[in-house]
This record gives sequence, C-alpha cells and structure tokens, in this order.
Amino acid sequence: TKLRSTEDIAFAVALFIARKKGSFVSYYMYHGGTNFGRFASSYVTTSYYDGAPLDEYGLIWRPTWGHLRELHAAVNLSSEPLLFGTYSNFSLGQEQEAHIFETELKCVAFLVNFDKHQSPTVVFRNIPFQLAPKSISILSECRTVVFETAKVNAQYGSRTAKVVESLNDIHTWKAFKEPIPEDISKAVYTGNQLFEHLSMTKDETDYLWYIVSYEYRPSDDGQLVLLNAESRAHVLHAFVNTEYVGCVHGSHDGPGNIILNTNISLKEGQNTISLLSVMVGSPDSGAHMERRSFGIRKVSIQQGQQPLHLLNNELWGYQVGLYGEGKRIYTQEESSSVEWTEINSLTYHPLTWYKTTFAAPVGNDAVALNLTSMGKGEVWVNGESIGRYWVSFKAPSGQPSQSL
Repeated sequence: TKLRSTEDIAFAVALFIARKKGSFVSYYMYHGGTNFGRFASSYVTTSYYDGAPLDEYGLIWRPTWGHLRELHAAVNLSSEPLLFGTYSNFSLGQEQEAHIFETELKCVAFLVNFDKHQSPTVVFRNIPFQLAPKSISILSECRTVVFETAKVNAQYGSRTAKVVESLNDIHTWKAFKEPIPEDISKAVYTGNQLFEHLSMTKDETDYLWYIVSYEYRPSDDGQLVLLNAESRAHVLHAFVNTEYVGCVHGSHDGPGNIILNTNISLKEGQNTISLLSVMVGSPDSGAHMERRSFGIRKVSIQQGQQPLHLLNNELWGYQVGLYGEGKRIYTQEESSSVEWTEINSLTYHPLTWYKTTFAAPVGNDAVALNLTSMGKGEVWVNGESIGRYWVSFKAPSGQPSQSL
C-alpha cells in the first residue's frame, strides 16, 4: 500500500482550516493498528495503516508526526484570530488564493498554491512570498511565515527491528497434522445442496469443510478424471481420499469467483472428496453486503468424454472449523489433547499445526514475530490469537505485504 506523503497530509489539514474554517480535525488514522484475532477485513492480515504518525506499535513515525506537530503549533499560535476573527479570502493568481482571519489585534493568513508543478511568487499586503508547489504557507500576524506544508523541517527517522531470539532450531518445534474429514456420517450437518459459507460458520471460524462421496467406475481407456470446483470464498483446498490434490485462492481486487481445475486419481468404488473453503476476513464496504454469498457454488467430475457429473445435489456433509480449532490445541491447557510429533520425522502436509516456546524478551519495546519462512495461517501466543498471516501471497513487488 502506498503511504500518503507527510506534505500532502499537512496540506489537507491546513486547507480544511483555511477554506472551511475547520476547528476539529479527524485524522484517519493518527495511530496505526493491529487486527488481532480474526477482525481484519477481506484479504487483510494484521497491520492497519502502519504509516500513521504513531505506527501500529505506538512508535513515532518520522517525519510525519513531527511535521504535523509543527502544524498544530502554528495553528495554536493563531488560535485567537481563528476562533474570533473576521474571515475573508481573495485570489492571488490563477491557482493561488489567500484566506485571512483577523481581529483588531491579531491576524493569521493562509497562502494556498494549488499548482503541483510551479513555485510562483505572490504579493500579499505588499510583501512577496514564494509558494512551493501544492503548498500552504501560514503567516503569523499576516506577515511572518511560521509553517509551510511542503517544507519538512521535522527530524527524519526509520524504524528498525533486531533479532532478540531465533526460533530456527528444529528440535524446539512440534507439529500436528490436521485430520482430513472423510466420513459423512460423522458430519455435524448434512444436506443435498451446497450451503453458503458464512451462514454455516456464523463467522466464528475461517474454515468450512464440504465432504461428498463419489462412486468411480473406471473406463477401459484409462481416461483422466477432472475435478472442477467453483467458489466465492477466498481460498479453496481439495483432498481426495485424504490426499491433497490442489489449491486455488483469489485476491482483493480480483474476480469474486475462484475456480479449481485439477486431474485426480480415484480408486474403483466409493471415493471421498473433501473441500476446505477458507475466508480471509469479511468484506467491509460496498452496497448490499447483506446479499453477498460465499463458499462453494459448483462441484463437478469430468471423466474423459463422458457427460459431466454435477455433484451439487448429492449428499454433502459439513464440518465447521478445523479439528484443532475445536479442540483448542493452541492453548496450554488443551495442547496435550492431541499427539504432537517431531518436525524432522514429518512428511509434508498442507494443513499442519506447529508449536514452540520462547522466553519473553526483556525490556518494554514492541515485540513482533518474523514469519517470512511460513506460508499462510494464524498465530496464537499463550492461547490468544495475534492474527492471520499470509506471507506466501506476494504483492506486485514480489514481497509479502507483511511478514512481521
């Protein structure tokens, strides 16, 4: 996300005061935030506008914080004419104007230049002033420049992070493979239709399992079998007889429909297809949000040149959430309810829980986890969710939008 420049924020605030006689400025945002748990909106992980004057850790973001502090001081210096003075304005040029607030004893002027490329010299009350491109100069007593929105005098700085503890030792980690549901008779819900995702999960989890049985009769010519699944969720994982066969995901600005097409191997007789529908946050804007639907909309099997076998109206079983979520294995109390294994003896599995322990770093500085080596998931610390991560989803720059 491209951050708004310090100069542009200051320009907008000063213009609001000058043109609209504004007296209450609402910064959105002045303090960045962190979407702990599952509170983030669609395709957002945890960081919320980290470039605010106070970043998501509560640290000063320079020079934005300092530049706005100087603007606030300049406005406060002229509070008397701003609150009690007579207002007037006039043009100083084709794209320049002056806004004046004046009492019998006090005066403040805002000289505005809307031209984004030129630095014109204007004459105000017989005094020449050169205005920077797209800038506002605040004149105390209507003659002395005390602040320029385009001139940043505040101290520049950068935020750095240092490693205080490495968690790379494989022997300190344990893993638990999330079981793939395949028995429809054990499903909490069943129905001869594809249910909508959020109406099933009640937004208490990102995950909804769709489970269906398919009877396969092989043909003599060994034709390929194609699984097609269309979903309006954000991510779709597919398993056949508990074996992973593929995954597809959407994006924030992409089409609402995601489609998984993959060749699969089936055994003769009954086979189980388990589809995991995943939401990464809920939509937070737009019209008719109450009418939006998510989850799997269509599932079919294509065997060679045979007619398409649509599975929408077959008997489907549903499991809300992951097994590990239901067991709360991310808590210290319930972690022992499942069997954790050493990572070095683990074969790859796309749905895996990992756990480790670490000592709290000394001091009062903000603490973050570097998840660059991970893929997608959610993190709990001492049983509390600190949010989702999705570092395997790269931004146009080729880097994840957030890894800390």
